[in-house]
Amino acid sequence: MEQDEAARVRALGEIAAEFDLDAIRVRTGDVEIEIVRREAPAAGAPIVYAAPGMAAAVAPNAAPAAAGDAAPAGRAAPANVRKVTAPVVGVFYRASSPGADPFVEVGSRVAVGDPLCILEAMKLMNEINSDYAGVVANVLVENGELVSLGQELFWIEP
Repeated sequence: MEQDEAARVRALGEIAAEFDLDAIRVRTGDVEIEIVRREAPAAGAPIVYAAPGMAAAVAPNAAPAAAGDAAPAGRAAPANVRKVTAPVVGVFYRASSPGADPFVEVGSRVAVGDPLCILEAMKLMNEINSDYAGVVANVLVENGELVSLGQELFWIEP
């Protein structure tokens, strides 16, 4: 079990390095892993501390991003909107391939189970399907953007 966790931490460190991120945080059940990169005199590798059941803390001054940070500036979600959030940390893609049409646009009608986007996490393509039926009211993320766990991706109005 510890080997799986070490592999997960290494993979997150690779994602942080690949996308030149200052910090990355992932929560799976009761385990939360946070990696914060900082300049080191001898090596540029991320410094990581992780323990099962505890948040991994490497920089006490690092401010975590709130899950609702993706909402448009000055605009709150309407009361009836259903929010689709990222179940994993990954790169957001609106279409199945670079030349394909997006799965959905603002105004698209979706049913439960319809594909909304793809999140690429650790070289795996995860299709994100709608848990709600309704109309896409807002797409909150740009194509190719790295998203955080729990970040809002879509607003769907019933």
